[in-house]
Amino acid sequence: MCCSHARPSEMTVPEVLAEFAALDNPRVREVNEKHGDDHGVNLTELRAVAKRLKTNHDLAVELWATDDTAAKLLALLVCRPKAFDQAELDAMIRAARTPKVHDWLVNYVVKKNPHAEDLRVAWLADPDPAVAAAGWALTAERVVKKPAGLDLPGLLDDIEAHMKTAPDRLQWAMNTCLAQIGINHPEHRARAVDIGERLRVLADYPTSPGCTSPFAPTWIAEMVRRQGD
Repeated sequence: MCCSHARPSEMTVPEVLAEFAALDNPRVREVNEKHGDDHGVNLTELRAVAKRLKTNHDLAVELWATDDTAAKLLALLVCRPKAFDQAELDAMIRAARTPKVHDWLVNYVVKKNPHAEDLRVAWLADPDPAVAAAGWALTAERVVKKPAGLDLPGLLDDIEAHMKTAPDRLQWAMNTCLAQIGINHPEHRARAVDIGERLRVLADYPTSPGCTSPFAPTWIAEMVRRQGD
């Protein structure tokens, strides 16, 4: 069957890669590369491809196995998040070396998987900073949605001891957790703000007009103001 007549749900990996090659935009690639991503496909166009394909887990697994970042992103949009076992997700996070793939894997797949909590605990203690960052991202989610059972003072101790010198991706995830503790748990707010003020992580991060700074004390103050808490 000719590629042009193939039904979207029956697309093969080579057909997807050919479509992405046609969509590759040098200007998009240049912008993405500044953020550590190595593809030139506009994300709106990538999502449109995913919408055409609908859920196709077998294709997603094949796409993930490629070295193409856009293909991996598409895989995360068309897979069945609950279909992966724990070992598969652990291997995937270790293969997710670009920031966007890492972010989408955690947010679109791992958070929806029944093994998310076991992975969160394991990843928090992982020596690979990119894997640990995933653990901290999952922890920040629990701080907001399911804090029961979390050792919030212990998390603050860890953040205070290690966030300042952590690699960028891990530092960002720990900072997010710090801010969410301060925003959502008034009993720990003063300490969260104090840690942020002393460590000054992301204090000088460029923030667009109308956006909230990721600097934890500023972020906490703004969200608390909005909540009227």
